Amino acid sequence: MKNSLFLAVAAFAAVSLSAQAPKAGKVDIFPLDQVKPGMKATAWTVFEGSQAEPVDIEIIGLWKNAWGPKQDIILAKMFGKALRTGVAGGMSGSPVYIDGKLVGAVSLRISVFSPDAICGITPIDLMLEINQFDSSKPVDAKTPQSVAANSTIRVPENVLSGAMMQPIDTPLAFSGFHESTLRHFGPQMEKMGLRPVMGGAGGADYEVKPSKDWRTSLAPGQPIVGVLVSGDMNVSGLGTVTYNDGKKVLGFGHPFFNMGPLDMPMAKGEILTVLSSAFQPNKVGNATEIVGALRQDRHSGIQGLLGEQAETIPVTLKVRNLGANGQPESVKDFRFNVFVNQKWTPFLMTMTLYNSISGLNEFSDETSYRLSGKVELDGLPPLMLNSMAAISDNPAPPSVLLASWWGDKFNRLYGNSLSDPKLKSVAATIDLIPERRMASIESAWMDKTDVDPGEDVLVKVFLQPYRGNRIARDVTVRIPSNLAKGEHKLVLVDGDTLNRFPQFAGLSNRFLELPQAVNIINQERTNNQLFLVITSAKTTVYLDDKNLTSLPGSLMNVMQAGRPATKPMLAASESYTEAAAIPFDYVVAGQYMLRFNVR
Repeated sequence: MKNSLFLAVAAFAAVSLSAQAPKAGKVDIFPLDQVKPGMKATAWTVFEGSQAEPVDIEIIGLWKNAWGPKQDIILAKMFGKALRTGVAGGMSGSPVYIDGKLVGAVSLRISVFSPDAICGITPIDLMLEINQFDSSKPVDAKTPQSVAANSTIRVPENVLSGAMMQPIDTPLAFSGFHESTLRHFGPQMEKMGLRPVMGGAGGADYEVKPSKDWRTSLAPGQPIVGVLVSGDMNVSGLGTVTYNDGKKVLGFGHPFFNMGPLDMPMAKGEILTVLSSAFQPNKVGNATEIVGALRQDRHSGIQGLLGEQAETIPVTLKVRNLGANGQPESVKDFRFNVFVNQKWTPFLMTMTLYNSISGLNEFSDETSYRLSGKVELDGLPPLMLNSMAAISDNPAPPSVLLASWWGDKFNRLYGNSLSDPKLKSVAATIDLIPERRMASIESAWMDKTDVDPGEDVLVKVFLQPYRGNRIARDVTVRIPSNLAKGEHKLVLVDGDTLNRFPQFAGLSNRFLELPQAVNIINQERTNNQLFLVITSAKTTVYLDDKNLTSLPGSLMNVMQAGRPATKPMLAASESYTEAAAIPFDYVVAGQYMLRFNVR
C-alpha cells in the first residue's frame, strides 16, 4: 500500500516537473465526453507573487446536470499545495489541462470542512459560450439592492449537505479601508457571496488607462482582478485567468456578480499569501496595473478584452479636521476612481465617503460633519450638495447618516429608468467639527401681528443648541402683496420637513426624466438652515420636479385626467410661500408657528 502511494505521488511529481506554465494564445480543447475517472490533470494557479504553479489533479468523474440542464461539472481532487490551502477563494478560474489540452476551470468546492481538496471544474465549452455582444441581463444579479430586497440569510456551508457544491467565494480585497468600514458593510457583501478581505498597500494607482504591457498580461493561471474602486482606496475582486487568446480573456468559471454586460476595469494582480483555513480559505493579494476591461459577467464565468478602457468616475474628497477655533488642524485628500454601474455605483459612493470620515478624529463621540459637494454631469447642470450630520435621537451614528444621505443622491440619479446619467466628476469637502452641532427650534415672535400686504415685519427666532445658551437671530419678512385678508400662519420649519413632499413625489414617479431628477435634488433645502414660510389653506400639487401652489380644483382635475398611474400627482392640502431662510452652522430640527392678521 505504501509503495503504491509512493508511486502515485512520484507520478504526479513527474508530471508537475515536466509541465510548462501555459501562455496566451489559442489552445486545444479536451473533449468533455472523453473525461474519465482516474485521469491525471494539472491545474495552474498562483500561491505567491504572479507566477502560476502547477497543481496535480485527479479526476473523480462527471457530475451530470450539476450546473444546470445539460451542464455537467467535472468533479476532481486537488493535491500538492492545495491540500494545505484547500480550494481557496481566488482559485476560481484556475485552468485545468489534460494531456496539454484545456478541459475547464476550477470554480466550485464542496464543504469547506472536508479534509480533501475536492473541487468542481466548469467545462471550458460552457465558458467559451459567453458572447461579448450578449446584452441580456440576468435576473439574479448580486447587487446591494438585491440583498436589501431579499432578507434571506445566506446559509453557511457547514450546515448544508456534505455533497453540496458551491461556487468558490470571490475574495473582495480592500486596500486603504478602515476595519470599521468592513465591519459595517461586510455583512451585506457576504450575503452576495463575496468575502471581504484586507488587501496589502500596493500604492495608490490613479491611472485608468491600460498599461503599456497589456499585450503580454493575464496568462492562464495568473490572477485576474475586477476593479470596483482604484486609487487611495481600492476594492477589487480576485480570481484566476482560464483562457487568453491574445485579446479575449476568460476567468472565474462562475459569476462575479452575474450582472451580464458590464464595463469594469480589468487588472493584473499579485498574491501575497493563501490563507489556509478550514472555514474560509482565501488568497490575499493586490490589484496592480489595469490592462483592459471586463465586458461580460455570466453564469459560467467572466469575459474581458485586453487593451480596452472601462468608464470610471473620478472622485476627490477633502477631509478637514477642525480644531476648537474652527480652523483646520489637519487635511487629508483622497483621490480614487469608481466603477460605473446603476446598482453598484451608489453603494460604492456611500462606502468610500463613510471610509474617508472614519477613524480620523479624536472627538469621534461628539463629532459633527459638514459636507459641501459638487457632481458634474454631462449635458446637465451640476448637482450642488450640502448637508450636516450630528448625534441626535436617531440610533445611527452621524457618519452613517451622512454617508447614507450622500449615497441616496446617487441612488436617485442611477434609479432613473429612462436614461443613465453620465458623471464627469465628483468632489466634496467634509469638515469634522469636534462638538455636537444640533439645534432645535425653540420659539419666535413678530414685532407686529396686524400687517398690511407688502409690509416688512421683524421676526426674532430662538434656537436651543445641544449645549450652551440659546441662539437668537433677527430676520425681516416681507408680507406678500397678494396675500388675502384674514388670519395666516408663519411657520418656522427645518429643511428636512420641507423636502418630504417633493421627495416623495419624485420617488413615486417611476419614469421621472433625468433632468427632472437633477432639478428635484438641486431644489432640496439643506438641513442647516431655518426656513420661514407663510401657509394658506390652498392645495399644492407636486408634479414631477414642479410645485404648483394654490391650484384650483378644476385645473387639477384636467391635469390628472389621462395621466398614467406610473406618473402620479401628489396633492397637499396647504400651500406655502417661502419668506426667508436663515443659515446656521448646526443641524436644525423642529417647527414653530406664529399667527398674524392681514388687514
